[in-house]
Amino acid sequence: MSELVTGEAVALELRPARLPSRALAILLDLVVAMTVYIGVSIGLVAATASLDEAAQVALSLAAFLLLLVGGPIAVETLSHGRSLGKMACGLRVVRDDGGPIRFRHALVRGALGVIEILMTFGVVACIASLVSARGRRLGDVFAGTLVVRERVPVGQTRFIPPPPPWLAGRFAELDLSAVPDGLWLAVRQYLTRMQQLDPQVSWAMAEQLAADLAARTGTPAPQGIPPAAYLAAVAQERQAREARRAFAGRAPSESGAPGAYGPPQTPGAPYGPGAPHGYAPPVPQEPAPLSAPYQPGLAAPAGTYPPPAPVEQPPAAAPATSPATSPAAERPSTGFVPPA
Repeated sequence: MSELVTGEAVALELRPARLPSRALAILLDLVVAMTVYIGVSIGLVAATASLDEAAQVALSLAAFLLLLVGGPIAVETLSHGRSLGKMACGLRVVRDDGGPIRFRHALVRGALGVIEILMTFGVVACIASLVSARGRRLGDVFAGTLVVRERVPVGQTRFIPPPPPWLAGRFAELDLSAVPDGLWLAVRQYLTRMQQLDPQVSWAMAEQLAADLAARTGTPAPQGIPPAAYLAAVAQERQAREARRAFAGRAPSESGAPGAYGPPQTPGAPYGPGAPHGYAPPVPQEPAPLSAPYQPGLAAPAGTYPPPAPVEQPPAAAPATSPATSPAAERPSTGFVPPA
């Protein structure tokens, strides 16, 4: 088992791919590439029959470099380490620290793959993979990459504990370009195993890693923040940047990263020496004193308002009189009697 992070910047425990699965993936990629190359070569021969021999050789060499060398490099760069053969076998190429590969990693792997796979029919790659402890060929050694298996049981996954909520977004402006991959791997391994260590040993390791990380970033760690919480906040910030780079243009729901690209924080979870993550809470602030109540005859203090003046109620309307008791009923009779 090797504790790494996938191309989606999710911390997982993954198994390095061994020779049989890698050989099958490379064989599938070669079958697809050779099929395309043969088809393109036949088309070029038919289209360049009128050209001289030197031009035909130049076009054939360009097609070879474009399809058998440039094609795998472009596919691995755009798919973040997953070619057709690796997708079929459940493999992925990642960096030594577990992050997604970039163009320079794919370029080094593709350039050395021409020598150890195409020119030697895979003999050099097989020997190097058998000798390596993690099954890496020469292209992986020089590029700083590793081929891992993505299809692992869900119960074996282990997430990096999230930082306290009061540290969310605090290191968004931190420069992380000078931090080496080895230090990131050490930080990830510590955060996933700090609950298994002795408290004193865990605190000493966190202080050392925090000092190394602050020296690489050029910004000292803020005062009053536990070193484990500082490491978790910076690691989550880097994972968020890797996820935004890998899933540029997608909605957050498509990337599979919940919320701030990490496991959801349990509401009301305690933080302290005996807390699940070993972080300390921020210093509470005293509430502001209440303002003095309003008294009639005195000026209202700042922040208070006088009570509203009583509103005079209009006098009640006189009840309506019935026709029998109205003044018209008391008028003198005219001798006329209305019909029944």
